[in-house]
Amino acid sequence: MILESIQGLYPDRHVLSVDEKTSIQALGRMEDCAPDSKGRYKRKEFEYVRNGTIGLIAAIDVGKGNVVQQMLHPTHNEQDFAAFIQSLVPLFDPRHQVVIIADQLNTHLSESLVQLVARNIGFQQNLGKKGKNGILKTMESRQAFLEDPTHRIRFVFTPKHCSWLNPIENWFAKLQRHVITNGNFSSVKELSDKIEAYIKYYNLCLAKPLKWKFRGFDKENPLKNFKYDKTSCPCH
Repeated sequence: MILESIQGLYPDRHVLSVDEKTSIQALGRMEDCAPDSKGRYKRKEFEYVRNGTIGLIAAIDVGKGNVVQQMLHPTHNEQDFAAFIQSLVPLFDPRHQVVIIADQLNTHLSESLVQLVARNIGFQQNLGKKGKNGILKTMESRQAFLEDPTHRIRFVFTPKHCSWLNPIENWFAKLQRHVITNGNFSSVKELSDKIEAYIKYYNLCLAKPLKWKFRGFDKENPLKNFKYDKTSCPCH
């Protein structure tokens, strides 16, 4: 049921995929990588110093494949995520629905997020009190409110342990390969600048719509259940 609801969102509305990449380390290599040798992989210096960490929250437009908003931040809490969503929503026509795909992390089901969504959609009813009553009482009640399909700002949460359903995970993997894994950063600022530069380059040169094919479940051969269209999928 959740798979069908997520797939059905892709053709229309503003469908965004959101997640955090936490504790990105600004590693300074003791020496530069050794030169490439013919027929072999580049040799990398494994001695390094830690020059701090930074976190990244990002959102991609599933229909276009581009990064529509990002926030680099030193902390990782519910206020950070709510602030990111607050910065994201005004980018779209207020007459249109914004659908946000996210996982079920605690910070994605927080009191702060429910209050933010309620303000933005003009929700007039009493939200209750966290741990006591009403919509704010439990994570389950907050999730039900955030998933309400009648709201202009609607969340669709992937099942637990199914982060692969969230398209932004593919983009995070690209960022890791292209910028972070072999990077050499003297400071958090240098790391942040290179991530920002990569996002601009990605949007200009690499962004493609996600075309995801789901054949349905094959119990006899589960490896055939899912496949990507390699001709247009942004992860290839």
